[in-house]
Amino acid sequence: MTTNNDQILINQIIDGQTSAFSALVDNYKDLVFTLALRMLKNREEAEEVAQDTFVKIFKSLDTFKGDSKLSTWIYKVAYHSCLDRIKKNRKFMNDIEINEFTEHQVKTIDNALERMEIKEREQAIANCIDQLPSEDSFLLTLYYFDDLSLEEISKIVGISANTIKVKLFRCRKKLATILKQQLEPEILEYYERERR
Repeated sequence: MTTNNDQILINQIIDGQTSAFSALVDNYKDLVFTLALRMLKNREEAEEVAQDTFVKIFKSLDTFKGDSKLSTWIYKVAYHSCLDRIKKNRKFMNDIEINEFTEHQVKTIDNALERMEIKEREQAIANCIDQLPSEDSFLLTLYYFDDLSLEEISKIVGISANTIKVKLFRCRKKLATILKQQLEPEILEYYERERR
């Protein structure tokens, strides 16, 4: 599954070419930092974990088997680095209570968001995702912002694609709770009426 370009880069890094590793870091630093920030919700810690992630990648690159995309493997290393930091910190993650949201209400909120300008929608979702617990914001980021498939996410977090699907639905319900609190009630009422 590894592309030829990725394999060439991996071989160069293993052979000790530091410029090749710099290229790998440049290719993935934004992605790793964004994921770390979503999970840790702290810029300084996210920067530290991103650095730790690349150190781990450098040290264990020769163990990469190539049975998944290099980016999937990097996501996995970043994810586990974040989990290690969370366990180490034992910070209180702020849990969002799920109210009795129906699937229709979740879809109504999705539809309201679809009609917003793309930038506004991405910003609104990103702000709300930041309020979710770490694993939830991580999964939503992979699925909605990075367009990874359920199978790719499954490889990263080490649970089945079906379980990911269930978790994503629960994450969307939590996100709907936050969005409902933050979007103007009139906007939701307008789209609710429009659907009838």
